Amino acid sequence: MESKIEVLSTVKIQQSPDLYKIVDALNRTLKENNLMFGLALDQDDQNKAIFTIYRT
Repeated sequence: MESKIEVLSTVKIQQSPDLYKIVDALNRTLKENNLMFGLALDQDDQNKAIFTIYRT
């Protein structure tokens, strides 16, 4: 059984120490709606984060 993950949206935002809390809350709240949220540091600019919304 193959699961396909679709990227719905990606945005680059200012890094903040508490961003992971928002992503965690979204993942816990909306997983039943087949949505998943990711956060990663931008490799080119460590002051920016990349926030991505996926459909699972």
